[in-house]
Amino acid sequence: MYRLVFLHFSMSDFKKIQCIGLIWVLFIITACNSEKPVRNSSLDQFSSYLDERIPGLMKRYDIPGVSVVLVQGGERVWGEAYGYADLTTGRRITTDTVCRVESISKSVTAWGAMKLVEEGRIGLDEPVYRYLKSWSFPESPFDESKITLRLLLSHQAGLPLGPIGVEFSPDEEKPTLRESLSSNAILIQEPGSGFFYSNVGYHLVELLIEEITRRDFAEYMKSEILEPIEMNRASYNWSESFDPPVPLGYDLNGDPVPVYLYSEKGSGGLFASSEEIANFMIAGMTANASQAFLPISQNSTRQIYEPSAEIAGIYSFVSEAYGYGHFIDSLSSGEVSVFSGGQGHGWMTHFQSIPDTGDGIVILTNSQRSWPFIGYILKDWGEWRGDSSVGMARITDAVIGIWILIAVLLLGSLFRAGSLGNQIIQKRRQFTPLQRVGLWIRIMQFTVSGILMLSVLWALNQDYFFLFSVFPVASGWLIITILFVATVLQFSALFPKESVDRESKN
Repeated sequence: MYRLVFLHFSMSDFKKIQCIGLIWVLFIITACNSEKPVRNSSLDQFSSYLDERIPGLMKRYDIPGVSVVLVQGGERVWGEAYGYADLTTGRRITTDTVCRVESISKSVTAWGAMKLVEEGRIGLDEPVYRYLKSWSFPESPFDESKITLRLLLSHQAGLPLGPIGVEFSPDEEKPTLRESLSSNAILIQEPGSGFFYSNVGYHLVELLIEEITRRDFAEYMKSEILEPIEMNRASYNWSESFDPPVPLGYDLNGDPVPVYLYSEKGSGGLFASSEEIANFMIAGMTANASQAFLPISQNSTRQIYEPSAEIAGIYSFVSEAYGYGHFIDSLSSGEVSVFSGGQGHGWMTHFQSIPDTGDGIVILTNSQRSWPFIGYILKDWGEWRGDSSVGMARITDAVIGIWILIAVLLLGSLFRAGSLGNQIIQKRRQFTPLQRVGLWIRIMQFTVSGILMLSVLWALNQDYFFLFSVFPVASGWLIITILFVATVLQFSALFPKESVDRESKN
């Protein structure tokens, strides 16, 4: 009786499960793309759409707080904040709440460096070691004398990414900038040989600014760059006087992350609100007719937005080139878009600007689960403008792709598991792992199973794993699916078909 029930389940219900799985995939795809903004609709229509769209996405990805600002014609035209700066106290986030903006800092730091270029205090193509009086490069197999400001600003100086997750509480003693550089500014490739995203390179730009101006980096940036473009509360220094206070961040597990600092500031140390990042974006728009009050000329901003490095590797999925502190994105409409974004412990941020039209969007979130969210909002914004080819929006395609992959693997494994169970019940497979017939194939199955399980364990034990950040929801299902595939492979290896069964078929 038990055998008949199992056979009925394996032959009929597994097909039902497969159908349910396919319906599930179609539902995921439809849910991700069901709501569409009306192309070229009014601002009021689009903002009303966002008022419904954003809370739904926040719920889907478990994001506590979001702040968004829209720019049109070089002006802030709409801004709204959703959710919480602190879930425990219930404090709401606002568009003027000063947040960690992480690597958006690089875009602003590039302005500080270009101001010195305009003043003739440093050349873009001069070796930077000539300006470094209180620090020298650690030994490496490459020629540091080839490093120039242009290479630093465009991530072509041959410097490494730098350590990730080295954080300090505001009152904790930190290494100095020079101590940090002595540990991390060790060349890993020949300067000028290609793009390699480097936080360390922007730490060196920070030091250059201090050496040339003989001023504290944060103070220089405050007076020379931030205040002239009305980023009055923004700062590369954290302050207890920020009002509203800086929100808590929230990590991939949804756990709160208190305010932290880095020992360096130039690559990820800026605190600013979404309104202030919008002001920065507006200041750099070539459509902006009022340039007299700006700290750098329109010619310098054009240089910042010109492709300086061709991007290869994973970053090429969302951008084709890098300028100075900005990724560069060619839209299908023929327009050039520039963007910058950041990820930190509990934070994700992004701005996208089309300098020649004066359009842009700023998205700040206090969650490390926000990459798909940012991708969907950018896709919506692009479609509203009439061009959905914004590079970072391709994350949404990757999300759909990984759900399809999960479905294919899971449904295939379910079908295989049903077949295996059926054959075990029928005594066509038994626990004879050392059976010689097909031994090498089963050794390969067992080996692949072990590799899959070890890979999952390795990924789960990493302090930071890229795929978990890009796919905060799907990655959990992917892990379950991989473990299920590995288990099915193990059973297939441990319960081979009986050699007698094979011989009877010959």
